[in-house]
Amino acid sequence: MTRRRPRKGQISVATGTKRVTEQLERVVIRFAGDSGDGMQLTGDRFTTSSALMGNDLSTFPDFPAEIRAPAGTLAGVSAFQVHISDHDILTPGDAPNVLVAMNPAALRSNIGLLPKGATLIVNVDAFDERNLTKAGYTNNPLTDDTLSAYTVYEVPMTSITQEVCKEAGVKPRDAERSKNFFALGLVSWLYTRPTEPTIEWINQRFASNTAVLEANTRAFRAGYHFGETAELFTSNYEVKAANFEPGEYTQITGNQALAWGLLAAARLAGLSLFLGSYPITPASDILHELSRRKEFGVRTFQAEDEIAGVGAALGAAFGGSLGVTTTSGPGLDLKSETIGLAVNLELPLIVVDVQRGGPSTGLPTKTEQADLLHAMYGRHGEAPLPIVAARTPAHCFDAAIEAVRLAVTYRTPVILLSDGYLANGAEPWKLPDLSTKVPIDPNFASEPNNVASDGSPSFLPYVRDPETLARPWAPPGVPGLEHRIGGLEKADATGNVSYDPENHEAMVKWRAAKIAGIAKQLPDVAVDADEGAELLVLGWGSTYGAITAGVRRVRARGLKVAQAHLDFLNPFPLNLGEVLRRYPKVLVPEVNLGQLSRMVRAEYLVDAQPLNKAQGVPFRAGEIEDAIVKLLGGEA
Repeated sequence: MTRRRPRKGQISVATGTKRVTEQLERVVIRFAGDSGDGMQLTGDRFTTSSALMGNDLSTFPDFPAEIRAPAGTLAGVSAFQVHISDHDILTPGDAPNVLVAMNPAALRSNIGLLPKGATLIVNVDAFDERNLTKAGYTNNPLTDDTLSAYTVYEVPMTSITQEVCKEAGVKPRDAERSKNFFALGLVSWLYTRPTEPTIEWINQRFASNTAVLEANTRAFRAGYHFGETAELFTSNYEVKAANFEPGEYTQITGNQALAWGLLAAARLAGLSLFLGSYPITPASDILHELSRRKEFGVRTFQAEDEIAGVGAALGAAFGGSLGVTTTSGPGLDLKSETIGLAVNLELPLIVVDVQRGGPSTGLPTKTEQADLLHAMYGRHGEAPLPIVAARTPAHCFDAAIEAVRLAVTYRTPVILLSDGYLANGAEPWKLPDLSTKVPIDPNFASEPNNVASDGSPSFLPYVRDPETLARPWAPPGVPGLEHRIGGLEKADATGNVSYDPENHEAMVKWRAAKIAGIAKQLPDVAVDADEGAELLVLGWGSTYGAITAGVRRVRARGLKVAQAHLDFLNPFPLNLGEVLRRYPKVLVPEVNLGQLSRMVRAEYLVDAQPLNKAQGVPFRAGEIEDAIVKLLGGEA
């Protein structure tokens, strides 16, 4: 929590206490409670209020892995971390400055994240013997010296919420569910967030249930007024608006941005969008978002399983639509056979993989970057395809457009990699001007491209474009363009079934050359480098924020470093080898056990040093900073 000089003192009307509003450059707040306490909603509403105030922000929703863990246990703790600032930021913060703990389990699960001197706001009503035992405490941490290193505020959130809801006719047990709005009101006062957006949202969200609406409104106002009138707090805080580039902004999550990017790409290509998917954490929100967009001609199909979802999407591609399927790691396993079929058919198909911890069911609610090698090699036979990766929640929009551009232009399935951290995280996003985006030309075949031996016109479905090596895209129903498709190997040009060995090798090489040739159209890897730097930090995907923040910290210490980030992972940009050979040391941070580092070592024979983490959580900027400093011979 970075402080600036205090503003002029204010007088509390209720107590007459002089209170100072301090200005902060930034603050990291973490809301934590039971999975039924509404912490995700609380964090989301605080984030929205901060976005409306013009703060830069980054969020990290931290869901429990257990769907219905016993209430009050460590396994059921849900948390939401938000970082707000008056300047450009890249991560949800290494450590919270403030922890709001709704029960003992939330405190115990998250106390290790707090630096000494941080602020704790606890719901003291929940710290009874039963809840303490569930959380594994033998003593009450509020009454011993366990928390002496922190500033602790004990607030009776549950009892006050129940009291203020009595007049609304809400039973105490039902009223208790509104205590998250009390916490939201208190923290909104503490950080001078406006109340109107939250009150308006409550009125809209709970319009059909007046009792719940009244309870949540009363709880929110009670929390706000508690902060204002209680003598616990000697000051509250203000984080000024950040200085953004002029334009219209909205708060966006990675899944939402990705869905909108697919919509925009379909418009740029003049194609109807078809999504065939099976719900799976953390990709389901893309299906939810696109299912609400029928006004754009979107068709969504919630399939009975992953195989049916990708099969329907590939069928839509054959029919001349933009075929998309969304999934996570376990679903990508199941889709592999159909993806191989799409490689053989040479049809455009978008496969979105929102990565999570694995293998198997693994950690459904936790993030990971461990599907890169699966995307690269997870099909039988020689079945190469392009791989695109998003780097931030907002960048998911642009990554989706580029994935569609490659799929449509080169007639190939494309795997678009996101992950749980990007999918659920939020940040401000400047609405783009789509008129500045380059159109995507599907270039459908419209007439025969060959003359048969008898002089009649005919169609050869595997004649290749000399520039892209892509075959014609000929949806069914066009007279004269009839052709067969299927999983058996095709004869070059004619597309007839062929078991000829030389033909098979030729087709394998054609497909590989087509994907390799994409590199000629990719932008060069951009390098942000200090003159004289000997170390390059190479990243991909969601490590971008932590890497960039870590590099900034290293430079602030007077050390020199270079940074590059890959959005295209197959094929690699043409200049990547030259960039890697420019630096004696290369560090590759990944939330896996070293997948990109293996790829660049194999491709370019460079000594890429891996920095790996597989804990279901993203890197902190400090971890990147320490690794860079150590490689440069300094002390972390």
